[in-house]
Amino acid sequence: MRIANLNPDTDIGASAWFVDLEGHRILLDAGMHPKREGSDGLPLYKAIRQEELDAIAISHCHHDHVGSLPVATRYFPKAHVLMAEQSYFIIERVLHNSVNVMTRQRDELGIKEYPLYTHDQVDDIAPLFQSFRYNREVEWAAYHKTRAGIRSPTLEFYDAGHTLGSAGIMLRGEKETMFYTGDVCFHDQTLLRAARFQDVRADVLIMETTRGNRAVPKGVTRATEVERLTAAIHQALKRKGCVMIPSFALGRTQEILALLALLMREGKLKPQPIYIGGLGRVFTEIYDLEAHRTHRQHTNLQLREALNLVVLEPGQSQKMKLSGGRIFVITSGMMSENTAAHDLAVRMAGDERQSIFFVGYADPSTPGGRLKASKPGETFVFSPSAGPVTRHCDMQEFDLTAHANRDDLLDFVGQVAPRAILLGHGDDDSRQWFEEQIHARHPKIQIIQPQVGKSVSV
Repeated sequence: MRIANLNPDTDIGASAWFVDLEGHRILLDAGMHPKREGSDGLPLYKAIRQEELDAIAISHCHHDHVGSLPVATRYFPKAHVLMAEQSYFIIERVLHNSVNVMTRQRDELGIKEYPLYTHDQVDDIAPLFQSFRYNREVEWAAYHKTRAGIRSPTLEFYDAGHTLGSAGIMLRGEKETMFYTGDVCFHDQTLLRAARFQDVRADVLIMETTRGNRAVPKGVTRATEVERLTAAIHQALKRKGCVMIPSFALGRTQEILALLALLMREGKLKPQPIYIGGLGRVFTEIYDLEAHRTHRQHTNLQLREALNLVVLEPGQSQKMKLSGGRIFVITSGMMSENTAAHDLAVRMAGDERQSIFFVGYADPSTPGGRLKASKPGETFVFSPSAGPVTRHCDMQEFDLTAHANRDDLLDFVGQVAPRAILLGHGDDDSRQWFEEQIHARHPKIQIIQPQVGKSVSV
């Protein structure tokens, strides 16, 4: 088995793994690096451009896992694209939105090579997409190989519990097996239930390490964090300011909306409009439509019916009054420039009546990460366009992650019992923690942290 990590950097970055299993070649994910611009954010497709790729399998539809898919299909036009069933309803919307974002960045930031692909190119590759139910084993070798009588390896998607359509991917050859976790969550969220990886066993494991640098404090659970967030919202509304919860449009937005809907249903929060972004509304509708075909809680909870959702119009976040206890569940989760979350944060940060509550990861180098790290009264450069901002608002962080906690992932390694494990999708200190802990628990497992773009034989 030959494997290459194509992420252009050693951080979480752009997920893309090349796997050669018994002479059959597949790409697992085709992401874009969220902190790099232009072609610098692409996976290192050039490192494998001479390979004859049979297929591309997508673990889920977050941008760092799927954002460069149209570019990947240009490099490998004969590869068909496989994904879990519910990702099929999401993927084109994500890619078209990426075209819109890149086009805006070209015009506003002068990035001439944007967009890296067009709306027409997204439409052109859509016929390549094939979706499959979880726990259905399918062949993925190229047609000309199977026609020649060569036995095809198989692929199976496992529910990863991370977001709608998320999947771990099992590859089975004649002699070898390999499992790729993608992004996985081993605990129930408000809507989605935990990953269903209980029977996973494999010779080789590729595992995410996102939270390797973060221990869960004693006594802190998802339930205690929900209670703390509920109390914080009540305090914020008493001040007659507003509450902003920056969230990724796919997954986190729907989880927070569900929490707010349940609080209103239980009488713990007064019914009121919830302001969201247009893309968040699109994915919320898909969550509702797929509710009864999803391994989730509250299957009868239709967010569009339970909540009065108000989509912010372009520019409205810069003009509307920030009073009266408005609640915003708004993209982007990292408050990137030229987003409603960024514009609202600039207006709210200096006002002690306002509240900004983080419920997920924000990279330290982003505006959201800088705000998250700030202290009350501290002045810091929020973003190049906003300049210096002095933080007086109530800013709190709540651990409502959609990623597996590190101890759960460590237990999963013991369950899978691989002979070799490749660590990725995590910062240096996260991967180092896992290497040390796995070595201590399972000294016979070969632990690999592959160099960027370099193939390793396993």
